[in-house]
Amino acid sequence: MVPVAWEHVAHLVCMTSPSPLPLPPPDLPPLLDIRELSEYLGVPVSTIYDWRSRGVGPRAYRFGKHLKFAVTDVTEWIEAQRDPAPAAHSLRPQG
Repeated sequence: MVPVAWEHVAHLVCMTSPSPLPLPPPDLPPLLDIRELSEYLGVPVSTIYDWRSRGVGPRAYRFGKHLKFAVTDVTEWIEAQRDPAPAAHSLRPQG
């Protein structure tokens, strides 16, 4: 049996599980990662990267190598993608 140097492992005995992260303040918009955005829009992650490379996708925040999308920015971008309303056609008979 190998002797245990308790001074090297004593801190492990006192460890507790990490405390949960605090909820963000209510005035901060919720953020989606690229996988969540992909699932929400029903498109592959690669499509979102393609949109970003062409400058046509929703705005994002970059935290190191991670992209995060504010729900408010995504909502605005979605509204901008909407087709214009069809023109109202006249109901007058042609002739």
